[in-house]
Amino acid sequence: MPHKSFLAFIWPSLLAMILFIAIPIISVAFQSLHIEHEQILIEGETCGPFGCTPEVSVDSAAMAALRESAPAGRFNGLGTYSNASHLAFDEIGEIFETSDNFNQIRNRIMNLPFYKALIFTIAYTFIVTPLVIILGFIIAVVVNSIPTFLKGPVIFFSLLPMLVTPLVGSLVLFWMIDSRGVIGAALQMLFSDPSLSLKASPTLTWLTLFVYGVWHSAPFAFVVFYAGLQSVPQDTLESAMVDGASRWERVRFVVIPYLMPLATFIALMQLMDNFRVFEPIIGFSAAANATSLSYLIYNDLRAAESPLYGSAAATSMLTIVGVIILLLPVLRSNWREFNRKN
Repeated sequence: MPHKSFLAFIWPSLLAMILFIAIPIISVAFQSLHIEHEQILIEGETCGPFGCTPEVSVDSAAMAALRESAPAGRFNGLGTYSNASHLAFDEIGEIFETSDNFNQIRNRIMNLPFYKALIFTIAYTFIVTPLVIILGFIIAVVVNSIPTFLKGPVIFFSLLPMLVTPLVGSLVLFWMIDSRGVIGAALQMLFSDPSLSLKASPTLTWLTLFVYGVWHSAPFAFVVFYAGLQSVPQDTLESAMVDGASRWERVRFVVIPYLMPLATFIALMQLMDNFRVFEPIIGFSAAANATSLSYLIYNDLRAAESPLYGSAAATSMLTIVGVIILLLPVLRSNWREFNRKN
């Protein structure tokens, strides 16, 4: 294809990527280098029949003029990235200097907000993603082998979790695991423990969030794998049957290798989606036991006095870096496979 034709074909996509991806990322990176302006206070006093009391208030007019002159805030460089709310370099150094054993170091690091959120985010990503791929593949193989007249209803019910809005789905499950809900009451009866609560324990909260993540995302993997199963060469499967291959051997040596590109695609999508987990934490009110990087951004933007734009932007940039690190091995593997085929 001539270069001119190629550029004419691709420029709309490039323009959209620049406008809606590149420019927003650059603006967020710029904002992460700034912090909020210091409040300008006015000292005064309030007088009444019993005397005067000192009073301190914020000069709103001066603050508005300051924000208008420097909308991004005060320049802080990389200070936001290294402060106690993010990478906490000073705090980490102090922990290693003053702690004697690994468990103490781990517990103290877990109390730092960024690392607490990062550990849960990584755990959620690396547990939910493979389970989604495996469960989606199993459902696709089962649905593909059932009689034709049953496929429609089974596919419909298999897709229901994906049709439900994530926040609504997490709220529904949250009510179900409550002590007055179906699941919560059943577990209390099963273990004869009226105080058992999936919400009280951090471990059970994490487990509940993982189960919800798999339940909500498995239909996406099922749809992709099911579509891929329709294009598996039937002559290859028939040849394997003639050679005496069992059903498991046909799946292992014919179907799985043929669907590996789809598995890679699902892994890419799920890694990006799961690393920014947010809705289940809100729906389950799980912030006390589980926080994610996206939740930290949300928490900064809803700060009581004024939104912490610089802190939220720094966490956003660190999240982007984390996603890139996660995707690099998969993208590198795809690039090697592409070069090998060529």
